[in-house]
Amino acid sequence: MKLLLLSNSSAPGREYLDHAREVIADHLTGVSELLFVPYALADHDGYTAKVAAFMDGLGIRVRGIHTADDPRAAAGEAQAVFIGGGNSFRLLKSLQERGLTEAIAHRVTEGGAPYMGSSAGTNMACPTLRTTNDMPIVQPASFDSLGLVPFQINPHYLDPDPASAHMGETREERLAQFLEENDVPVLGLREGTWLRRTGGTLELGGIAAGARLFTAGAEAVEYAPGADLSHLLTLPARFDHRTV
Repeated sequence: MKLLLLSNSSAPGREYLDHAREVIADHLTGVSELLFVPYALADHDGYTAKVAAFMDGLGIRVRGIHTADDPRAAAGEAQAVFIGGGNSFRLLKSLQERGLTEAIAHRVTEGGAPYMGSSAGTNMACPTLRTTNDMPIVQPASFDSLGLVPFQINPHYLDPDPASAHMGETREERLAQFLEENDVPVLGLREGTWLRRTGGTLELGGIAAGARLFTAGAEAVEYAPGADLSHLLTLPARFDHRTV
């Protein structure tokens, strides 16, 4: 299985996806056409055009799955799949309504198509949606997503700021609450970081400060870019659903 899971698609002072250009080019080596899934945003055509403009620089054509007469068939034939960021609740609901969670997962796991996700698209690679940062603007049929990795990811992870006047929960506190109800590790990906899976190997990459791994009953563990996180792939494929 080939996965590239980005925490974010835009970085300060950089064009869309430019901060990860080299790793994206390497991940998509040999791909001439990319199937893009734009359902996390309302403007599907505009979003697809934005992705196409970036991929054109890599010599890769982009097809928006929303233009296909049969989206499931398009997923089943895709050379590679990219699910972009936006609202993850809207994204998952759209995938479920079109039968694409199973179709995309099968194409990636059994068909060998490289998968790329950013932000909400990275959430989709997890067993469930439950560690997203997004507002539930719509209600999906369930929180179950693609399950391409057996652990949870929190994209755009922010460290607690002692100087902040904000009185709501920090991201760390919210993930601690998640772990009170769910027995599965959560990897907090800071801005500018990504995960790359090739077969049974999982590596943390990026241009920033790395990631934090949260596990129930233990202190969070820091990982720097370049860290081998392959041990996270040995977890059961689905975790214990203590709540619905």
